[in-house]
Amino acid sequence: MTEKTSNGTELSGAPGWERATLEKLVFAALSEQKVARRWKIFFRLSWLAFFIALVWLAVSHGTPSTKTNGPHTAVIEIKGEIADGADASAESVNAALRAAFEDSGAKAIVLLINSPGGSPVQAGMMNDEILRLKALYKKPVYAVVEETCASAAYYVAVAADRIYVDKASIVGSIGVLMDGFGFTGLMDKLGIERRLLTAGENKGFLDPFSAQSDKQRAFAQVMLDQIHLQFISVVKAGRGKRLKEIPEMFSGLFWTGQQAIDLGLADQFGNLDYVAREVVKAEEIIDYTRRDNVAERLAKKFGAAMGEGAMKAFKAIPEIR
Repeated sequence: MTEKTSNGTELSGAPGWERATLEKLVFAALSEQKVARRWKIFFRLSWLAFFIALVWLAVSHGTPSTKTNGPHTAVIEIKGEIADGADASAESVNAALRAAFEDSGAKAIVLLINSPGGSPVQAGMMNDEILRLKALYKKPVYAVVEETCASAAYYVAVAADRIYVDKASIVGSIGVLMDGFGFTGLMDKLGIERRLLTAGENKGFLDPFSAQSDKQRAFAQVMLDQIHLQFISVVKAGRGKRLKEIPEMFSGLFWTGQQAIDLGLADQFGNLDYVAREVVKAEEIIDYTRRDNVAERLAKKFGAAMGEGAMKAFKAIPEIR
């Protein structure tokens, strides 16, 4: 059986009904693929729009308002680990400090601290900014310790005019550490060879799978001792004659709030409400702490996925032509 095209050329092949059926199936498949592509693009763009909205919400609501308020006590929380990128980072805390100092309604700033410490660099940046702003705006700063104010957190606290604690608060730990693990002995027992290539004889001295020489250990100790002396200097400058030094004061030990007061590391007992009411004389408390809202947290969590999804959404989509 043969068929002819419109120009008269003969075609040999399947019967007419079979050919028509095949054509219908092919066109149906093409149509389904086009619909699927459109829906895929729609969903990708929808997700992109959703994440853009999250980012917009984060940017527009993630920072405290600088609107001038009536007389009040400004509070800024320093909680958790002090580290770059953490809630208690210098970037976040210093921005909150500037907003509080600039508000003419803020009669004093309270640092509400509950932190085991962290980065001496971040703590130093906060300490410097507190001292700068105090000199510029002539406003008092008070530190109120909840459970813990240790190490880098205490580094920040000594920039305050007075430090208030609970009798059971943990205060101090004026020291510096660098920790890690060494697995060289275990690797020898397991017959594992470490293949580390470096340019510079000391480039890999913090590698946990390589042996550490006495020279490298001594170098690290000199660095830690220098940072420790910087810490001690900041504490002495902040606390001044209130300190009642004992040999163990800068050894890394920590004390209860009661002991801290006796040693001059803190001034007296008191919580946030007490300081606002009795010290600042402004009972209204306004929180200037920068916090990630839900949108900001989601945007950070899925930021990488958003970028990847956006790239995929706009990539060329293969088509059957």
